[in-house]
Amino acid sequence: MNPTQQLLADDPWWLIAGKAVVVFGFLVVMTLFNIWFERRVVARMQHRVGPNVHGPFGLLQSLADGVKLGLKEDLIPKGADKIVFVLAPLLSVGPAFLAFAVMPFGPEVSIFGHHTALQLADFPIGVLYVLAVASIGIYGIVLAGWSSGSTYPLLGGLRSSAQMISYEVAMGLSLVAVFLYSGSMSTSDIVTAQKSHWFFWTLPVSFLVYLVSMVGETNRAPFDLPEAEGELVGGFHTEYSSLKFALFFLAEYVNMVNVSALATTMFLGGWRAPWPITWFWSGANTGWWPLLWWISKVVLLIFVFIWLRGTLPRLRYDQFMRLGWKRLIPVSLVWILAVATVRALNDDTHLSTRQVFGWVGGALVVALLLSFAYDAVAARRDQPEPVVHRAPEPVEDAASADRAAFAGGFPVPSVDTVRQRVATHQGPAGSTPTASIPTPSRGAHRA
Repeated sequence: MNPTQQLLADDPWWLIAGKAVVVFGFLVVMTLFNIWFERRVVARMQHRVGPNVHGPFGLLQSLADGVKLGLKEDLIPKGADKIVFVLAPLLSVGPAFLAFAVMPFGPEVSIFGHHTALQLADFPIGVLYVLAVASIGIYGIVLAGWSSGSTYPLLGGLRSSAQMISYEVAMGLSLVAVFLYSGSMSTSDIVTAQKSHWFFWTLPVSFLVYLVSMVGETNRAPFDLPEAEGELVGGFHTEYSSLKFALFFLAEYVNMVNVSALATTMFLGGWRAPWPITWFWSGANTGWWPLLWWISKVVLLIFVFIWLRGTLPRLRYDQFMRLGWKRLIPVSLVWILAVATVRALNDDTHLSTRQVFGWVGGALVVALLLSFAYDAVAARRDQPEPVVHRAPEPVEDAASADRAAFAGGFPVPSVDTVRQRVATHQGPAGSTPTASIPTPSRGAHRA
C-alpha cells in the first residue's frame, strides 16, 4: 500500500462523502462549462458570435438548455421495450460518474485539520477500473438503440458496439507502455513516476494512439458514427426526448472530462506543474496550486475535442474500422514490444532510452505514413476507368442516326435528324407522316 492509499484509507466517513459530492458537482459544472465552451470556440472558428444573451458572455446558456430539456414532453415509442428503454440512459450516465473516482487531482492537503490526498479513491489496479467502468457505459448506448424498436437507433447501437470493441482495444494497448515505465497500475503511482519527466515525451506513440482512441471512445466527431445525424437522423438516441435525452447528453460530456483526466494522469504529469513554472517556483507542486494545473490540462484536452469537431468531417464507417484495426492496434503492439525490449536491455546497452525511443518512434511514424500513402495509391488504382462517350459517326438517313445515337447509351438524336423532322413535321423514321399544324394568326387568336 503506497502512502496515498494509506491516507485515503484513514479518511473519516464525512470526508469521503464530501469528496464524492465535490466530484459529482465538479463533473456537472464541467458539463455546463463544456457546452458553453464548445459553442464559443466553434463560433469563433466559424466567424460567428456564439451564445451571448443568457448571462454575461452567454454563460447561462447551458443552464437554459437544461431547463428546456426538462420541460419537454417525455415520449416512449409504442414498440419499445419500456424497461430497457428507461434503464439505458441510467446505464450510460452512471458509469461516467463512477470512472472519475480514482482520478488524482492534487497532492496531500489539510481539510478541516485532517491530512488527505485530493483523490476520492485509489487502489493498485485503478486504471483497469477506469477501463472496465467505461466499457460498461457503452452498453447503455447499445441497449438504447436495441430497445427503441426503430431502424435508425438499432443501426446506431450496432455501430457503437463495433466502436467499443475496436477503440477500447487500442486504448488499452496504448496504456501498457505506461504500466511498463511506471511499474504500477495505480493512478497515484503513475503521477509519482512522472516527477522528473512526463510520459508524453518519453512515450509519444502511446500518447498519440490514446488521443485518437479517446475521441473514438467518446463518440465525438469525427468518430460520432453511432449518432451520425446526416445518415441515421440521430442514431441511438433518435427516439429519446426530455430528461432521458439529457442523460445521454450528460454522459457524453462527462466522458470527455474522464478521458481527458485519464490522459492528464497517464501522460501529462497529473497535477504537477509544467516545467517553466517549476523552474522558478519550488512550491508549485504543494498545497492547492496543483489543482489549478490539473484543471488547466483537462481544459486543454477538451479544447482538442472541440478543435477536431470544428475542423474535421465525419469519417466513413470503413475508414473508421480501418484506422482502428489496421493502424492503431498494430502500431500499439509494435510499440509495446519496443518498450519492453528497451526496459529489459536498458542496463546493458550504451544507448540512452531517449535515443532508442527516438529511433523506434521515428521508424513507426515513417511506416505509418507509408501505409497511408500505399492505401491512397491502391484506392486510386482500384477506381474504375471513366467511360468516354464518343460522338457517333455521320450517317446518311435518319434511322441510322437514331440507331447510332441510342447505341452510345444516350437517347439523343443527331442534329441532322432533328432538322429533318422539323422540316418534314414527321415522327421517327419509319412512322406515318403527319400533317402540319397551321399556326393561328393574331387576328384569329383575338377573335
